[in-house]
Amino acid sequence: MMSVSTAPQPFNQRKRLQVVQGLSIAAIGSLLFSRPGWDEASIFHEVVEMTGFVLILVCIFGRLWSILYVGGRKNSELAISGPYSVTRNPLYLFSTIGAFGIGLMFGSIIVAACLGFGTYAVFRETARKEEAFLRDKFGPEFEAYVARTPRYWPKPWLYQDEHEHRFSTKALGSTFFDALYFLAIFPAIEGIEYLQTTGYLPTYFWLY
Repeated sequence: MMSVSTAPQPFNQRKRLQVVQGLSIAAIGSLLFSRPGWDEASIFHEVVEMTGFVLILVCIFGRLWSILYVGGRKNSELAISGPYSVTRNPLYLFSTIGAFGIGLMFGSIIVAACLGFGTYAVFRETARKEEAFLRDKFGPEFEAYVARTPRYWPKPWLYQDEHEHRFSTKALGSTFFDALYFLAIFPAIEGIEYLQTTGYLPTYFWLY
């Protein structure tokens, strides 16, 4: 009996974002009864929170920037310019930055490290699975791209761009609404802090 080989299929892009969103929601849920170890009125706490907010903005604008180069063409064309010229997975990179920022928004370096590493681990495995499909579809072109461009952590000096771009307004809109999720974290964390300081939520442990 002859075995039928099937070509690798594109990875479900929605699943990886849902996993990250689930991790963030679970993290926030676990923080309902904990507070940052730093004095919440201290300058250090404010700096940590503000840094987190800035990283979330970097995540949002970075994802929007990246989708302009690949939206509507992912898996049909190989994106190698703009953000894709310095890293093969800019969308994943910016999402990892956003996850780290969420932890800092809580005021905890420990939470930021856990969220950032967890998100990185998920996306690193996702990128590895996607490469099987891209290698099968684009062959030598993808191999040449891999040889010069890092999988995850960017090399800014490799940046190159094209003069004209085509993008999908549908993909841009979808990415924009996904990005709103990161912004929604800010009032959620502020609400938790308010309930804690007013005594509605008990504090059982502190995280630095």
